[in-house]
Amino acid sequence: MRDVQEYLNLPYNYIIQPINDESGEYFYARVLELEGCQSTGETFEEAYKNLKDAMKGWIETKIEDGFDVPLPVGYDDFSGKFVVRIPKSLHYKLSLEAEQEGVSLNQYALYKLSH
Repeated sequence: MRDVQEYLNLPYNYIIQPINDESGEYFYARVLELEGCQSTGETFEEAYKNLKDAMKGWIETKIEDGFDVPLPVGYDDFSGKFVVRIPKSLHYKLSLEAEQEGVSLNQYALYKLSH
């Protein structure tokens, strides 16, 4: 089991975004892998600093309570394949469109997803 500092040194995925709502203008920050670990700040830098503090408390609590702390998600965790169920009518339509373009259904689906 890792200690808090070891977890804090791992390459977690941070999401920091500007918000403008009824509360005013600020930055909202969260850690993708640590559900509920979030913070805010008036600036990007303050939101990041506050998030690091929130992470420390979040991880400490999980360890103290005997829960697992999720590890960071990286590109190596993905194979590049996933299965999607679609209606027969859409499968038929996409197959026809792929044939018209002279490409495989996989290539056509990749094209459609990336545009």
